[in-house]
Amino acid sequence: MERDSSKAGMTATAVTLCVLAALCEGIDLQAAGVAAAGIGAEFRPSPGQLGTFFSGGTFGLFVGALIGGRLADTAGRKSVLVASVAIFGLFCLLTPCAWDLPSLSAARVLTGLGLGGALPNLVALVSESSPEHRRSASVTLVYAGTPFGGAVISLVSLLLPTVHWRWIFVVGGLLPLLLAPIMAFALPESTEFRRLQVQGAGARALGPMPRRGSLLAVFADGRAAGTLLLWISFFLGLLMLYLLLNWLPTLLIGSGFTHAQASYAQIGFNVGGALAAWGIGLLLEGRARNLSVIVTFVALPVLLVLLAQSSGQLAMLLPIVFLLGCAVMASQAYLYAASPLPYPTSIRGIGVGAAVAMGRIGSIAGPMLGGALKAAGHSSSRLLMDLLPIVIAGSVAALLLTWRTNGRRGPVLESGAAL
Repeated sequence: MERDSSKAGMTATAVTLCVLAALCEGIDLQAAGVAAAGIGAEFRPSPGQLGTFFSGGTFGLFVGALIGGRLADTAGRKSVLVASVAIFGLFCLLTPCAWDLPSLSAARVLTGLGLGGALPNLVALVSESSPEHRRSASVTLVYAGTPFGGAVISLVSLLLPTVHWRWIFVVGGLLPLLLAPIMAFALPESTEFRRLQVQGAGARALGPMPRRGSLLAVFADGRAAGTLLLWISFFLGLLMLYLLLNWLPTLLIGSGFTHAQASYAQIGFNVGGALAAWGIGLLLEGRARNLSVIVTFVALPVLLVLLAQSSGQLAMLLPIVFLLGCAVMASQAYLYAASPLPYPTSIRGIGVGAAVAMGRIGSIAGPMLGGALKAAGHSSSRLLMDLLPIVIAGSVAALLLTWRTNGRRGPVLESGAAL
């Protein structure tokens, strides 16, 4: 009984600290987007230059996810996660020292390295530390911290004059630097990783294990199709998400809304997303799993079309943006909950890290695509409609992934074999 109580306490501690880390990550991920108005007023970038600035952080995320996932399978989830949180806090705090757009972009790349290393380790650590019947709910609860962080920094930007955009990055840097030493002291290591360390590379109790951190192993033993569907879903989903996170305030202001109205819409997008990400985690553990996933991915293209048609109508805009945030973040929460399932412990870090990295390529392409479309003279509504084929393709890939997952659930997934 005492052992069960102690294990439950460790799980609760791990989930709580990882939620706080995800909240800090959400603040830093969206800091560039909510500071864009002030950056634009000071540095006068072209749409293409602004898109490159937005993509700078996500390039760092791509590299950081691959490195962080690989190191996690050898050094452990906890140590890599704590280091990643400290890195993105430090460089976010140094971002206000930038003197021009290239130095600002460089600071975002370095911040992105830490952000990229943190996310796959958050997912792997929480998944491996939670009881099997609570894993999806725990992962999506942690992921919900990211849009809540976005809502916090959007609120901060609303309270600050545009000219004081640097304070957004100060807030984004201080919070993770305060959290990192607490995590180093109180965060427990993943239970499955500790078990693997104790039992050695053979780890007979966990079944045959591929070589630790092997990228090629994510395609072995029938995992190739599931891995590719996961990568495609992440790539297209994050392309849309990061285009919206970075460009939504600018697009809304370009459609005639005020800066305050655009900030309220961004807050609604993030709050809706956080609530939906938490809610879908509960649904994934019950009988409504399939229906919730279908509704989420069918709603995405419908809501995107409605947003494109809502120009100038605040009463119509706010509920649409709220519901779109629900659908976008719920879809991402589902993918993060699904990402550890195909992989055994010895390659779970690199498996999740590679999926996140593929998503980061999409998150690099998204802001740059937005910049290219704006530079080509596309209106806000037309730009949103340009995204429709991408959203539909991503929804189809995710639904195919769900179908494969449902067909292979049970002992196959528990042992980390193929999706």
